Parts: sequence; C-alpha cells; structure tokens
Amino acid sequence: METIDWLVVAAYFSLLIGIVWYSSRRQKTSADYFLAGREISWFVVGCSLLASNVGSEHIVGLAGNGATNGMVMAHWELQAWVLLLLGWVFVPIYYRAGVFTMPEFLERRFDARTRLVLSCVSLVAYVFTKVSVTVFAGALVFQTLLPDTFGSPENAFLVGAVSTVVLTGVYTVLGGFRAVVYTEVAQTGLLLFGSLFITLIGLAKLGGWGELHAIIAQQGEKFALWRPLDDAKFPWLGVLIASPIIGVWYWCTDQYIVQRTLAAKSVDEARRGAIFGGLLKVLPVLIFLVPGMIGYALHQRGIIQIATDSEGDVIGDMVFPTMVASLLPAGLRGVVVAGVLSALMSSLASLFNSSATLFTIDIYKKLSPDASERRLVLVGRLATLVVVGLGLGWIPVMKFVSGGGLYEYLQSVQGYLAPPITAVFLLGIFSKRVNARGALWGLSGGFVLGMAKLTVQTLFGAGLIGDGPLRPVAELSFLYASGWLFVTSIIITIVASFTAPRQLLVGVTGSSSQAAPARVTWVDVAATGAVLTLVLGIYVYFSFWI
Repeated sequence: METIDWLVVAAYFSLLIGIVWYSSRRQKTSADYFLAGREISWFVVGCSLLASNVGSEHIVGLAGNGATNGMVMAHWELQAWVLLLLGWVFVPIYYRAGVFTMPEFLERRFDARTRLVLSCVSLVAYVFTKVSVTVFAGALVFQTLLPDTFGSPENAFLVGAVSTVVLTGVYTVLGGFRAVVYTEVAQTGLLLFGSLFITLIGLAKLGGWGELHAIIAQQGEKFALWRPLDDAKFPWLGVLIASPIIGVWYWCTDQYIVQRTLAAKSVDEARRGAIFGGLLKVLPVLIFLVPGMIGYALHQRGIIQIATDSEGDVIGDMVFPTMVASLLPAGLRGVVVAGVLSALMSSLASLFNSSATLFTIDIYKKLSPDASERRLVLVGRLATLVVVGLGLGWIPVMKFVSGGGLYEYLQSVQGYLAPPITAVFLLGIFSKRVNARGALWGLSGGFVLGMAKLTVQTLFGAGLIGDGPLRPVAELSFLYASGWLFVTSIIITIVASFTAPRQLLVGVTGSSSQAAPARVTWVDVAATGAVLTLVLGIYVYFSFWI
C-alpha cells in the first residue's frame, strides 16, 4: 500500500461519513431506524441486495474456491432465479401481512412461539455464518496486504478484524438502516469496478481467455461445473438438492436479505428491486469465481506466487489478496482495497441492523410492549454488540468445521441451518392445513438436528471424536445432509399439524390472499426474462466448458 492507495481509501471513508451524517439526522422512530421509513426506491433495493450478499467472504472465499474447485460453487451464485421468487411470490405476501420482520410474519401465520423460535435460530445463524466469516475474510486481506504495518501479520489480522467491526458498528448505530442501504449503493459500484479490474488485468497477464481455458481444462472434472455422483465433495445430485434449499432460505426468508425489500416505497418498488438484484446477482460468477481460476492459472505459469499447503496445493483463501498485492498498480490497489472494505462493511452493517431488528422487534418488544421508541433503538444497538462478540469468538473454531476453505465452510453451515426454515415457510405459504403446532415442531426439530450435525462435525474435525458410531454422521456430505434435514422437517411439520385442529387464516398464505402485484409492466416481465436468460446462458456455456 502506497500513499496514493491510502488517499483513495481515505476518500472512500469520507464519503461514508457524509452519508452517515445525513442519515443520522432523519432517525425519529423505530420504522426510520429499522426500515429507513419505508421510502427506498427499486434501484437502491437492488444494489442493497447485492451489496448485502457479496461481502468480503464472497470476494475472498469465492475466488479461493475458484482456484481450488473451479466452477462448482457457481451453483450457489447462479441463484438469481430465486430473487425472482422473492419479488413475484414472497414480497407481495409479506407486504399484505404488513410485517417488519420474518419472525413477525410467522406469528401472523402461526403463533408467537414460532416467531420466538425463528428469531433465536436467525440470531444463531448470524453468529455462525455472517459475523465470523465476514470478519475473518476482511482480516485476511489486511494480513496479506499490510503484513508489517502493525508489527507482524498476526497483528495486522487482529487490527483488521477489530477496526472494521468498530467502524461499521459506529456508522450503523448512528445512521440506522437508511445509512446501511445508501452506503451500499456506493459500495456496489466500487466493488464491481475493483473486481472487474482484477479480472481484466489477470487475463491480460495470463494471455487471454483461451490461455485460461487451456490451463483449467487440464484439471478435468476437478474444475468442472458438474461433478460425477461418486465425487467425494460435490456430486451433482447433492448440489442440486442443497443449493435451492439454501437459496430459498437466504433470499426469500432471511431477515438479513428480505429487510431490504420491506424498506421499499411500495410492493411494486420492492418487486422491481428484487428483479434488479437478480440481474446483479449473475455478476459474482464472472468477477469473483472466474478471477479465482485466473489466479490459479497465473500461479501455474509462475507469474504470481500464492501460498501453498503441505501438499503443494494453493491455499484458496490467499488467492484474491495475493492477486491484489501482485498485479495491481498503486492507486488502483487502493480502489480494490476500498472495494473489499466496502464489501466487508456492507455485510456487517446489514448484519448489525438485522440483528438489532430481530432482537428488538421479535423478542424485547414482546417482553416490554410499552417500551419507548428511544429505548427500542438502544436495545437494538446493545443486541448488535452481543451478536458481534459471539461471532468473533467463533472464528477460531471455524477451521474444524470444514477443510474446504471459507466459502465451503459458509455453505456447509448454512446447509444445516436453512432446511427447517425453508420447509416451514414454503408449507406455511402454500398449504392451508399446516398449523402452529406443526410449524413449531418442524422448525424446532429441524434446528436441533442441524445443530447436532454441526456439533458432531466440529468435534470430529477437532479430533475429539474418532472412529465410532458418530463418524458416519460427521463425514456425511453437507449437501445430502441438507436434503435429509429438509425432508425430515417437512415430515415433522405435516405430521404434527394433523395432530391439531385446522387454523383460521387471515390472508397470509399464497392460496388465501389476494397478493398479486398492483401494477405489472412490460419492463418487469422483460427484466425477469433477462435474468432467466442470463442464468441459463451461463449454465449452458460452462456445462460444456471442460
């Protein structure tokens, strides 16, 4: 990092300070703080959806998986079609229910107990996934780019982790959700700009797309989009089972994401924002996953040197930081670092506000219904601090869960947490017969089973349990485990529902509500078709690439 790089980063933070100052002056009610007064346009919603999704764990982890596993993780990134489900199916129902949060929707559909369970499950998911992986990835970039600035690489890692958490916490706490979504617009542009340059410069150094294809093709099935059924890590059937389950949970039911659409001016703006977010969602395959393969190819040609493990294989999570440090000129390096910081802070800011919303609206307000608006905001800020502290404490444990790098860790843990939530939401929206008892048992039972699988896998990875009856459970692929958890949660929900009487519904399911969008235009339909065409085109191209 040279002087001009630091100046670029400083300019970026100056912009953030201006946005936070503007946003902090408009915090009057809890609706202002948690949903930005519900006055966000479709363009801001779409940018916010991408910026919230693409954090530093995406940049670092997805590039790392591109270098070690090729295109297989694209299945999780080509879920722009799920955003169409969010916009056309889920958002209208959420708007009709008039809710702040996803647990609040479950209370409208089922009962208060289901709401409480989902709130707790969501907060646990934030600790295990969003806080820990986002901070870890950002700190890894600090460690690589500034190894000696703070005395040692370990100190750089620690400073990077703590400083980004503190800075993001300050602007989120002061500016609320309005500061989150408006800073994400600037962060989306910076992130795409910086990643595009990494891709173009890397390809130029390598000799073009043809050279990349020649090197990657030598890896055969290891780098292919589709793996055979006997593949040890990513069999195609397991991928097709797990990725949609995780996708529907993440994009259509997770407070962290859905909160952006709930802040829109209207259901039409929310729908258009989700469609626009779907168009943007196609980009990570091209600007994060492909650069990871470019980094691998550059390493193979001896153009850059990426750290390797004891077996001589590149360490995936070091690919992106090494490319930034080795390929980019001064000034542009600062732009990319600012982009990485923006991604890190964007994801953390979204997490902070979502955590505050979940705890305050779904737990604290239930216990203290007469709490003032000022007190609700204060409690939300304190809840954020607790979630962040627990997430930081989980970072040292992450290495025991998955040996496949940061992004594989993220997908595996989400694969254990997502199935029961996806099952209950889908059944709750599309089935009138599912009731409160079924939802409570399905959600709780699936969560307990998922946490049991995560616990066994962690203990096995740490060497605390060896050969024995639990080993098959520990070694069961997270892809198939996600499928079994999903089916089990559905069975529990349906069986338990039939042990209780039917529940009176008040317009909160897809079959019982008039939740159709108010004004569908040809632009909405054309944009939807464009998203589907892009996803299908990328699938077809890379299916036959190797």
